[in-house]
Amino acid sequence: MTTEHRRNDSHVDIADELDPALEALIKTDPQKGLTDAEVQERLARFGKNEIQEHKTNPLLKFLSYFGGAISLLLEIACVVSIIVEDWIDFGILLAVLITNACIGYFEEAKAENALDALKNTLALKCKAYRNGRLVEVDAPLLVPGDIIALRLGDIIPADCRLLGLSVTHEPTEAPLTIDQSALTGESLPVQKGKDAVAYSSSIIKQGQMLGVVTKTGIHTFIGRAANLINVTTDAGHFQKIINNIGNFLVVITIAMVVIILLVYCVGPKKMRFIDALKIVVVLTIAAIPVGLPTVMSVTMAVGAKQLAARQVIIKRLTAIEELASVSVLCSDKTGTLTLNELTFDKPYLANKGATPEDFRGTGEPYTDEDLLLVAFFASEPGAQDAIELAVRHAAEEKVTILRNRPDKTHHAVPGFHITGFIPFDPITKYTEATVRNTNTGEQFRCIKGAPHVIAHMCGGHDDAENAVLELAKRGLRALGVARTTDPEMKHFELVGMISLLDPPRPDSAHTIKECQKLGVDVKMITGDQVTIAKEVAKRLGLNRNILAAPKLADETVDEATLTERVEKCDGFGQVVPEHKYRVVELLQKKGYLVGMTGDGVNDAPALKKANVGIAVHGCTDAARSAADIVLLAPGLSTIVDGVMTSRAIFQRMRSYAVYRITSTIHFLLFFFISILAFDFVLPDRLVILIAVLNDAATLVISVDNAKISGRPDKWRLGQLLTLSAVLGFLLMCISFAHYFTAKYAFGLDHATVQTIMYLQISSCPHFVIFSTRVPGFFWESVPSWIFIAAVGGTQVFAMFMSIYGVDFFEAVPIGWGWGVSVLAISTISFMVLDLVKVAITRVWSFELTAMLWPSPARRAKLHDRKAKRIVHERVAQNVEKMRKVVKMQSAVNSFKDGLDKIENGGVVGHEHHLRVNGSGNGNGHGGHGRESDFSIGSRKGSDQSGDLNRFRSDDPLYRPSLGSH
Repeated sequence: MTTEHRRNDSHVDIADELDPALEALIKTDPQKGLTDAEVQERLARFGKNEIQEHKTNPLLKFLSYFGGAISLLLEIACVVSIIVEDWIDFGILLAVLITNACIGYFEEAKAENALDALKNTLALKCKAYRNGRLVEVDAPLLVPGDIIALRLGDIIPADCRLLGLSVTHEPTEAPLTIDQSALTGESLPVQKGKDAVAYSSSIIKQGQMLGVVTKTGIHTFIGRAANLINVTTDAGHFQKIINNIGNFLVVITIAMVVIILLVYCVGPKKMRFIDALKIVVVLTIAAIPVGLPTVMSVTMAVGAKQLAARQVIIKRLTAIEELASVSVLCSDKTGTLTLNELTFDKPYLANKGATPEDFRGTGEPYTDEDLLLVAFFASEPGAQDAIELAVRHAAEEKVTILRNRPDKTHHAVPGFHITGFIPFDPITKYTEATVRNTNTGEQFRCIKGAPHVIAHMCGGHDDAENAVLELAKRGLRALGVARTTDPEMKHFELVGMISLLDPPRPDSAHTIKECQKLGVDVKMITGDQVTIAKEVAKRLGLNRNILAAPKLADETVDEATLTERVEKCDGFGQVVPEHKYRVVELLQKKGYLVGMTGDGVNDAPALKKANVGIAVHGCTDAARSAADIVLLAPGLSTIVDGVMTSRAIFQRMRSYAVYRITSTIHFLLFFFISILAFDFVLPDRLVILIAVLNDAATLVISVDNAKISGRPDKWRLGQLLTLSAVLGFLLMCISFAHYFTAKYAFGLDHATVQTIMYLQISSCPHFVIFSTRVPGFFWESVPSWIFIAAVGGTQVFAMFMSIYGVDFFEAVPIGWGWGVSVLAISTISFMVLDLVKVAITRVWSFELTAMLWPSPARRAKLHDRKAKRIVHERVAQNVEKMRKVVKMQSAVNSFKDGLDKIENGGVVGHEHHLRVNGSGNGNGHGGHGRESDFSIGSRKGSDQSGDLNRFRSDDPLYRPSLGSH
């Protein structure tokens, strides 16, 4: 028993090998420490004991917002405007560029300033032996070879090797109890003795000892994490999407502009280059989606403000969009899903009067209160050890006489007096208290410690030892408790076994369930042993399919197989920073957008690598620096708010993108043909008015109502661009219908046709945004009144300006008939186009994309999906067969019930159990022999097949993989 128990509780340390040169440097005399000269020499060689924070130059950061395809095209248009001396256009373009850059820069700067105010300074001072004296030293000035004193409550300032000497240089075998959860993710403090390595930034929970500094700064365990952060420089997902959209629009704009220039400069029309440039520059300005970056930035900035109100700080604006697309959320366990504090769990209670020969005793078991009261007697007052704190807290909460005592500041128990106490000894492995009942005068001894030791002192207790085994298999820390029952205080009787666990936060299970409803698969990641991870996973509502993280480094397994394991498991145990980074990397290579939550230094590399890094409440500086989002409220409950808000923002951005690309394609196609075929173009000022007024109005989309998706959002660029192209082409047809009707059917003059076409080109594409704002029919989600007023207001303004004419904009009066008719047709047109949009959206699928653009990656993905669908269908067929068998068995059982009732005059109940094995064929969570149990009772005549209703096609028990979401 003891061997297995120790195995389950064992701590897996991380190797810390030193090269011979460094090993020689740390052979410092503990009595004297280093001299000042040695310190200066080593400072020059190794540098200060600090990790430099890499901050971007503010000017360079501001200038970075002028990058990207759309911004580049705007900048080229600015230069051309200067060349042709079109100062109005130049001013408008420059204002748009600067506005967009300022929004992005100041919103992110605001988030960073809020985070700077939250930072805590750790381990600024420490005690070290220098020149033979124990002095206070600034932690950044520590060097390898320094002898430092580590005491209760100290934050370890650098990686060091423990010397097995007390602060007064006396040999000691008592280990240090160290909380290194922020570094390794372990929920329990670890004990370290002589020659063990204590890591920088971990906290001493119990004991004192001297250590010699082995590594400082970037070379420490934290430094390794910082180095992983620095190498992670991938461009954001949102930036890639915007660049792709921008590149598409830039290419078609430049292609058409070049063709027009060639026709005007070298074609039959023969025009001076500067004059031709004046014609196309206006076309270019109107075609460029000048508002795209601005609207996106404003929408995300408004979203960041909404999330800040929910205690979610957005460090990087584009993380909002990426959070909407996250399909896998990897969450650190300790301190994130759990409370990071040991608490009292369901204990094993022995019977009173039990002996090694008879475990039943009197048959009356001890109670929780009995167990905790005896454990409280045997607890060390004031000790900050996690186990002692957990026992004292549980006793004070659950034991009546402790809960109701008037003075709770002292370790006193009403009616009892502790006459003697022996603290924990690593040799004996228990604490002991001698207690006197002040009412009866009875004296007894109480002990608390390692289960196998306490059981042995009670003469052996197989039943308790089996219970400890079961607790160990579940990852629970057991603690034996016993007391004497004889007047001589020599015979110990087992009271029970306390079980301790770092429990889930009250809201964690609900949060995970809500995430799963939103289509986000949650994977738990922890530095704890697999057994502990499985127990916590069970309590969180996750499956217990936990992968030992060291298997991620198994070189005998190919990457495809490894990725499949990572996809299907529900969590990982025994992880180190490299493992977390590897998990995120493998999932990203598979095409998932990955979110990562965490609070410790060990989480920082993965937070940086993930598409969305989320630092939780109480996080370390390293985690906060690496993350894109910081949660100010404890736990993950605000994640659900963040996902829902981000999806609303995503829908707004996508609807604007479809509208703006559609408008650009419509504008380019119409004027490309009208210029070349009919020499028709609008006056410059009317073109600019359309571009500026319509984009300004759509800024209010940032506060529009949005329909939140039940699955992770995706841009689906193929669908988006195809839809925009079809709608743009249809809008062009509608515009030419207006042009031909006004010019040829009614024979209107050129100026009047220009004004009519201004109103039509301003209103018809603009009204399309009422359709693109939702994926379904436009009436499924009512737009906000602000949105209706802004979009409608601009077009009413355009209508009145066209009806009465405005000389400054070169708009002539067209009268009420044309004005109202054009606006009415634009309204009807968007409703017709809405039907086209819905039809395309419904027909579109990945299969269609793979057929239209059959790239090797798409073909491989399509083949994989088809294979998984076949497995899915086979499992569904097997479940259907099983349903039939269950129905037949149920009918037979009901018939037997009837016969029993007739023959025996009563009803005999039969309970039948059907066990369904998840064989792994398409099991969404790996199916490593996992089983699902359900019972089928045979009560008379009832239809028992209903228990199989949960085996639906969307049941995760036979979901082929995350890819089938």
